[in-house]
Amino acid sequence: MDISINKDVCIGSGQCALTAPKVFTQDDDGFSELLPGRADGGGDPMVREAARACPVQAIALGE
Repeated sequence: MDISINKDVCIGSGQCALTAPKVFTQDDDGFSELLPGRADGGGDPMVREAARACPVQAIALGE
C-alpha cells in the first residue's frame, strides 16, 4: 500500500497520528507526515482508518 499526504489540504487536526501512531506523526508546524520508512504503511491495519478519520481527506492510499 502506498500512502501519500496532500500537504496543501492538510489542516493539522492530528487524527491520523492519533489513529495510527506507528505510521503518522506531525511535523514542527503540526501538519501530518509519515514516520521514516513508513511510506508503505508498514502493514499497520489502522492506516485505512487513519485515512478515513482525516476530516479533509488529505491522505490517499494506493495499492
